[in-house]
Amino acid sequence: MLHLIIADSELELVPKKLQNHPSIISYAKRRFKKPDEILLDSTYHHTALKSLKDGERRGRPDIVHLCLINALESILNKEGKLRVYVHTRNNEVIYIKPETRLPRNYNRFVGLMESLFKNRLIPKDLALLRIENKTLSEIIGDIGPDAVFIMHENGVLMNPQSFGRKLNEYSSPVVIVGGFPHGDFLSRVEGERVSIYKEPLMAWSVVNEVVINYESSLFW
Repeated sequence: MLHLIIADSELELVPKKLQNHPSIISYAKRRFKKPDEILLDSTYHHTALKSLKDGERRGRPDIVHLCLINALESILNKEGKLRVYVHTRNNEVIYIKPETRLPRNYNRFVGLMESLFKNRLIPKDLALLRIENKTLSEIIGDIGPDAVFIMHENGVLMNPQSFGRKLNEYSSPVVIVGGFPHGDFLSRVEGERVSIYKEPLMAWSVVNEVVINYESSLFW
């Protein structure tokens, strides 16, 4: 079983500091929502983000969307050999059941995440998605892996196929992929740092390479 954590993800509701910003108020009105009920999104809120610490990396729910679509639609997940978690910059963890089918449409995904932050559970009868307050270290402790790998541009360089075979040496490895556009992890976590390419890759590309090559080593 591979445990994939999209960590320090830039997925959050609009913080209190920005809720009175004109771009936030205008966007919320267009969507018939309150400012504290909408996701922070750099596409629409870039002017507001200029006044926010780490504003250049925040408001990127699209990264999480692409990572999750790629992971949940994989053969590995369909075969029941993958568990996916989203950890946010605010130390919240989203648990996702393998059978979950997320919206392909980005706007629908945003609406779903906004409902999840508000209700903490979706849907109530199936609990396909649930969110809890938890640090990255705490979720790793709950999983109890026999190995932890952190995907990092400054990690030990391995080709993707070799890394897939290495993962297959363990029964319950954790792979951590950053859910942010650039910079480094905000959370501290112990593990082996690995790079699978000589240049930085987008988070969803890393997810693809990790899942497909582990999948290949496991099944083919």
